[in-house]
Amino acid sequence: MAEALISVLLEQLASITYQHVEEEVSLVLNAEEDVAKFAGNLEVIRDVLEDAELRQVKDAGVRNWLEKLKDVSYKMDNVLDEWNTEILKQQVEKQEEHGGSTSLVTKKKMKAVCFSIPSSCFCFRQVRRVIRGREIALKIKRLNENLDEIAEQRQRYNFQSMERTTIEQPEREETSSFVDASVIFGREQEKEVLVSKLLNESSQEERSLLVIPIVGMGGMGKTTLAQQAFNDENVKACFDIKIWVCVSDPFDEIKTAKAIIEGVEKDTSPNSNELETVLQCMSKSIEGKKFLLVLDDVWTEEQRKWEKLKLPLNQSGARGSRILVTTRKQDVVHMIGALTQQVDLERLSEPDCLSIFNCMAFFSRDKDSELEAIGKEIAKKCKGLPLAAKTRSLMRYKKTRKEWQEVLDSNIRELEKFEQQVFQPLLLSYLDLAPAVKRCLLYCVIFPKDHLINIDYLIELWMSQNYLYSKEKIEKKIIGQRSFDNLVMRSFFQDFEKGSDGDIWGCKMHDIVHDFLQYLTQHECFTMEVKGGNNTINPLGDKIRHLTLLLAPKGPFPRVSFFSCKTDLRTFATFGSKFTVVDSTLMSQLKHLRTLNLSDNSIEELPEEIRELVHLRFIDLSENYDLKKLPSGVCNLYNLQTLRLERCGQLESLPQGMGKLINLKHLHVVGCYELKYLPKGIGRLTNLRRLDVCPVGGGKDDDEAFKLGDLRNLDQLQGGLEIDIDGDVEVAVGEGEKASPLGNKQQLSELDIIFEDREDDEGRRSSSSAETLNFLRPHPNLEFLSIARHNGSTAPNWITSLNSLRFLCFDGWNECEVLPPLGKLPSLERLILWSMEGVKKVGVEFLGIEKETSSASSCIIFPKLKTLTFRYMDAWEEWKGVEEWKEEDSYITIMPCLSSLRISRCPQLKTLPDFLRKTPLQTLDIQDSLSLARGCREGRGKEWPKISHIPNITIMPEYSYFDSDDEGEGIVEAEDDVELQERPSTSDLQLCDLATSS
Repeated sequence: MAEALISVLLEQLASITYQHVEEEVSLVLNAEEDVAKFAGNLEVIRDVLEDAELRQVKDAGVRNWLEKLKDVSYKMDNVLDEWNTEILKQQVEKQEEHGGSTSLVTKKKMKAVCFSIPSSCFCFRQVRRVIRGREIALKIKRLNENLDEIAEQRQRYNFQSMERTTIEQPEREETSSFVDASVIFGREQEKEVLVSKLLNESSQEERSLLVIPIVGMGGMGKTTLAQQAFNDENVKACFDIKIWVCVSDPFDEIKTAKAIIEGVEKDTSPNSNELETVLQCMSKSIEGKKFLLVLDDVWTEEQRKWEKLKLPLNQSGARGSRILVTTRKQDVVHMIGALTQQVDLERLSEPDCLSIFNCMAFFSRDKDSELEAIGKEIAKKCKGLPLAAKTRSLMRYKKTRKEWQEVLDSNIRELEKFEQQVFQPLLLSYLDLAPAVKRCLLYCVIFPKDHLINIDYLIELWMSQNYLYSKEKIEKKIIGQRSFDNLVMRSFFQDFEKGSDGDIWGCKMHDIVHDFLQYLTQHECFTMEVKGGNNTINPLGDKIRHLTLLLAPKGPFPRVSFFSCKTDLRTFATFGSKFTVVDSTLMSQLKHLRTLNLSDNSIEELPEEIRELVHLRFIDLSENYDLKKLPSGVCNLYNLQTLRLERCGQLESLPQGMGKLINLKHLHVVGCYELKYLPKGIGRLTNLRRLDVCPVGGGKDDDEAFKLGDLRNLDQLQGGLEIDIDGDVEVAVGEGEKASPLGNKQQLSELDIIFEDREDDEGRRSSSSAETLNFLRPHPNLEFLSIARHNGSTAPNWITSLNSLRFLCFDGWNECEVLPPLGKLPSLERLILWSMEGVKKVGVEFLGIEKETSSASSCIIFPKLKTLTFRYMDAWEEWKGVEEWKEEDSYITIMPCLSSLRISRCPQLKTLPDFLRKTPLQTLDIQDSLSLARGCREGRGKEWPKISHIPNITIMPEYSYFDSDDEGEGIVEAEDDVELQERPSTSDLQLCDLATSS
């Protein structure tokens, strides 16, 4: 961790002298010499850091030396941050002097004061800057002296400056093909799949050698599964020769090739270390033979080395030969090009884990019912990790119930033998990471066990700790996503949650991995469970940087005696707690905090003293339902990057000074239903990347409220944006992208526009939303669009220009009678039309065909549409395609990719269009549409020929549900002459996929 910390600090030192604000740079110019000297010392120390990090495990002296180094590095980071904050403060002051975001009344007061005593204002500000600059310079000087001592002390440890690959690595266990089948439980299905891949030969199988990878985290049983397949009787009979090679790291193609030769025939390996000689000998040893080669524990991602070894194997072996690779790295699978053959190992079931535990724990001894009960609970703590179950089964050496109970109650990292055996494979994966990615992984320990981690949230946390620094000026979100992907590739995360687009948005961490990280960070990260009735937290060690409080009961914040020591906290987080009051002394004692998470509490207000936390980058106050406002002091946090206020249901307003938060990148206010407008200053936050909800109108029609036009300045917005429009709003005159406040947002991928259904005091509804919609023309890159409660009669004039649009939903367009020509959208995959109560006919205008019968050149309508949903179309009577459809009209192709059609609560609709019979529909779902249901009776309904080719048809003319606690099926109330193709259970009644697609 020291290596990553110092690498980032050196980058800051290299760039800090360029962060000047015109003449204000002279404030700390005299400190530049000390900064350069400090950086020079760090450079020398960094050269030996990797050796020191490995030696600290066994050498307490080295460990203490590293702690001192980290301590002075953290302090220098704080000082540099103070320097940078002073510069930011000057920028904001200049901005405020030139107008800022203050109200007209405040501006007048400021002008009056400055007019009367201008020289006093200027002098006071200059004196303050000089004093502050000297304080920073003195701090840098003292820290430089401390680092001098640490640099001198390194000599006594005789650290070696080596390349990463030459440093002594932890011992890696050698493996062989021998296995004791009597102690193997589970994995029957995985073995069956693997053996099938080894044995099956397709007649179309290419000459290329088939490579099958087994992938999973360390200790998951990859080697054991490979051993089972290697020793399977059918596999033995299938191959002429079988070879087992433990590859490990580093990968040496000559050494591996010699091992293959030895595996074919003993004592035949050449003495030469020339690659050509060795590969020729290997090629000859397997020539014409059908072989199975197991390469166990592969780490290398070097394509060049892999291809050198694989090429002669591919050319010399007989057809049907196989290579079986075990690895914990997804990058290896990509390197060997075997994604389609991959066998993933997940956690074992609890019964299988318990079987392993019992087999080992009760070896050569009689079972004891009391010990069995404790053993069952111990096995649960292994969370499906076979190696953990085996290691915990060292219980065979513990005789008494008390000894077993102590193991059950203990933390894994407190068990020395367990540490050595289970953490060893995880340590190998950890050491394989780049320094910056190591820090990202270690920080995940702040989450409780089994916590569902949101990926965007995690990346924002990494940003707040400055773990995503880059010289290339790459977006930090991109760097964070790469770091996360890197950790996923090495199996540090599991239980992935994916969106409709297949991208991972959430994950969990195995308990053993969490324990491993706690072991590595035990001096820096601390998790504390606040017991009921105990309102005091004991003092912490002065090296703790990140603190997590769990399960605190409802009430005031605990007494903070632990902050009176020298603890320099950078993270303070609560999970599952219910604090009601935050003491102002807490804020004054967390001076260097970067991350503050007080989400899901019962906090009603924050103290103004929060302004003192000038280093803060991240604040999460989400799900504090009683929080009505934020203190104005929040606006003085110039370093703040993320402010999360999600689902603060009573939050009514944000401070007017929000425009001073010039580093704010993420503002989350979704679920703040009482927040009817944003402050005007938000429009000045040009660094803003994420604004999930933008309420406008809301009765606040003055210079202090954010307007639609103010969105124009926020040209860095990414991801999704919801615009809630309450009442009439002003729009600028003009058309097209240049006038639109959204036209310049190339990275905005999702847009929800919602018009609040509002009446004035005289019962008059808001004016037409058509002008507003036309004004909000998005960039053509938009992929997801939803528009709700539009009261105009037509769609916006830009709708068919969205060539990248994949998802579209219209909801509550009650005044619209004619659907727009959506068939022209070339990328549209999912379309939902919901509560279009004015639509009576859907015809060629919907398809985008000018005339019902046309002799135009060939065209494809809705070329990529896969899912189509109609719901609550009460007036809809007719759905027509191209009239008089004939074979010779094949120049028009309609919905060639359509796989799912859902029609729900459309009681007047009687017919379906003829073109449906030519679509590749797989699912037709008709709910609560009696007239159409009658026409679709199997064999008798006139609509049946149009849909008879569809494999999955569900028709329910009317429906109701049992109470959610019942286990019965949904009740179908149908007329006798309506035949149903299916009678689905309640769980099948998914009438709209809007929620899952959003």
